[in-house]
Amino acid sequence: MNERVEIFEVGPRDGLQNENREIPVAEKIALVDCLGRAGFSRIEVASFVSPKWVPQMAGSAEVLAGITRVPGVRYAALTPNMRGYDDARLAGADEIAVFASASEGFSKANVNATIAECIERFKPILRAARHIDLPVRGYISCVTDCPFDGPTAPEKVAELADTLFAQGCYEISLGDTIGQATPDSIVKMLMAVRDVVPVGRLAGHFHDTAGRAIANIDASLSLGVRVFDAAVGGLGGCPYAPGASGNVATEAVAEHLQRLGYETGLDMAVLHEAAAMARAMREGA
Repeated sequence: MNERVEIFEVGPRDGLQNENREIPVAEKIALVDCLGRAGFSRIEVASFVSPKWVPQMAGSAEVLAGITRVPGVRYAALTPNMRGYDDARLAGADEIAVFASASEGFSKANVNATIAECIERFKPILRAARHIDLPVRGYISCVTDCPFDGPTAPEKVAELADTLFAQGCYEISLGDTIGQATPDSIVKMLMAVRDVVPVGRLAGHFHDTAGRAIANIDASLSLGVRVFDAAVGGLGGCPYAPGASGNVATEAVAEHLQRLGYETGLDMAVLHEAAAMARAMREGA
């Protein structure tokens, strides 16, 4: 049996958050339901941030209420604060995620808080989640490059990853937010991070802005990473990272992993159906 690599589908959240057209809840539900049939173990479907800041994530509770839940699939939601945590829990999220930046400039632009202030915000969320055994994933953005501060020191990423892992995040997703990472910068960053967090608890989250996402996945595979975030149809980017559109496409990652001999557990026919649906949502069809 081939070695397994998991793709964590983030299209319905990270992908759609940056689209210009207001996506109706019914379309989001249809996309999630299609993805649920494709064989994913985890799908990020919602974000309980203020709709004033990220309008596309309005209706997240309705999405979680309306989807057809597939047994064995965890449906995840992003929660920036305790209000978001409470809303996600009431909406029935199977796991939640907190997010921080490894660069101060991006942290201030994205959430109007320093890295230290973000960590303080997470503490009550992680305590509350621990009491009800709700899994919490930690996202770190700008792990190699920041649009405001330039290159990110690997030691800064390792320090933040260590803090999030120690506070209870079961997995740390390492994000190349502006898509400027290279295999070399990814390797240097990962070598620092895996000194403090087991590599089996790390995930790669790469944007394909510069066309290097697949090469960065290969570099990560060589160091033992076996989980990668991707967005079906290549949806999305970050509204606070200028020019960072384009998560790496799930279908491209799945096909690449298959060629390398890894098992993803995904039904490629259903995945391509979801990709066509995602592209139509982007085009406003």
